[in-house]
Amino acid sequence: MGEVPIDGVTTDAADRSQPAVRLVVTDDLERNRTTVFFRIILAIPHLIVVLLWGIVAGLVSIILWIALVFEGRAPASLQRFVTNYVRYSVQVSGYLHIAASPWPRFGGSDGYPIDVEIDVARHQSRRSVLPRLFLALPALLLGTAIGGGVWFGDASWTGSHSSAAAWSVGASAGGLAATAAFLAWFATVAKGRTPRGLRDLAAYGIAYTAQVVSYLFLLTERYPTTDPNRVLPQASLPAHPVRLRLTDRIERARLTVFFRLLLALPHLIWLALWSIVALLLSIVVWVIALAIGRVPAALHRFLAAWIRYGVHVGAFLFLIGGPFPGFVGAAGSYPVDIDIGPPQPQRRLVTLFRLFIAIPALLLASAYTVAVYVIAFVGWWAALFTGRMPEGIRNLGAVALRYSGQANAYLFLLTDRYPYSAPALQDRPHDEQLELALPAPETPSSPGIEPA
Repeated sequence: MGEVPIDGVTTDAADRSQPAVRLVVTDDLERNRTTVFFRIILAIPHLIVVLLWGIVAGLVSIILWIALVFEGRAPASLQRFVTNYVRYSVQVSGYLHIAASPWPRFGGSDGYPIDVEIDVARHQSRRSVLPRLFLALPALLLGTAIGGGVWFGDASWTGSHSSAAAWSVGASAGGLAATAAFLAWFATVAKGRTPRGLRDLAAYGIAYTAQVVSYLFLLTERYPTTDPNRVLPQASLPAHPVRLRLTDRIERARLTVFFRLLLALPHLIWLALWSIVALLLSIVVWVIALAIGRVPAALHRFLAAWIRYGVHVGAFLFLIGGPFPGFVGAAGSYPVDIDIGPPQPQRRLVTLFRLFIAIPALLLASAYTVAVYVIAFVGWWAALFTGRMPEGIRNLGAVALRYSGQANAYLFLLTDRYPYSAPALQDRPHDEQLELALPAPETPSSPGIEPA
């Protein structure tokens, strides 16, 4: 059914193959160091407005809920008010997370580098409106890990719409987007330019959060998706020696899902034993790489198999992959796999300080790890009841595994290319240089399965 657009936002009639809430990114990555340095202080007036406006928007959403339950149709003026709030919040969040450069206008404006399009649904099914807060709990939980911070936790456990309304303030408290913003702050102050991978990861968190808030506040009845290909289709990967190979089917056997942790125990024990040897060997590898400028092929193969095996185990344990994996980490033996390139010459100075250079990767690794644990929890229930792993969270989990593999390969000297932080599955059509300055890649503490 068609409706008249509300302030340029489509209503009801929409292409259901794409998210109802879509991020529009026109940012050029260039930044003014001074405004970046004082970014949080400069954002305070906007954060106050977002918080106050969000409280009112939460109250308005209650009126929308009543209207949709009893009439099946939402008042256009009230939806316009909430839509403007979400759009303004997205722009403020883009500024706060260093995903955009200009200071936003109060109330939002057209043409901001981080903006949002919303397909507003005037008519919604009563069956989806009545239990909306309950239905939104998995998305709120995922939002906490992806970019919503503590405010999502408040919303999901207290049932407070006004808590969820402060999402763009709470995003600074934790999650992938906040971690990306933290790392981007250092990189941008140093370079005057935000690394694309970090900008894309922050934008992904903002986009997903906007979906969740729009769903919770009854602007749309389309459930939020975490699928990186749909949330941020413009994000892609530059050439890297460590690449994801994803051939997994989303069907899962309920019995193996129910006993997944128990089934993974032999692998976890074997991975722990293998990891002890690999960690001790890594010291030898580091000394050799300092001496000859590269890792010997035999040692490279051993560590590559160990890292691959960790990815296989992580994929199985966290339901990102379906079949039971083998025990040797053979290339191409699992539907969620990574290809690791052959040994290449490495810069000795970078090798010398590799552990310190990897610290940003460790920080982002922890954020990806939290996201994957949430993915496993939500996916376990979904797969148990439907026999399928939701494709969106499976894909996000695969991104985390790809990042984990790249981070481990970097830390253990299989490559000197820094992990790429963007939540992307597909390759960039042309070889683009990786931005290295203080990126946000991750390096798990326990190789292989950490960020899985």
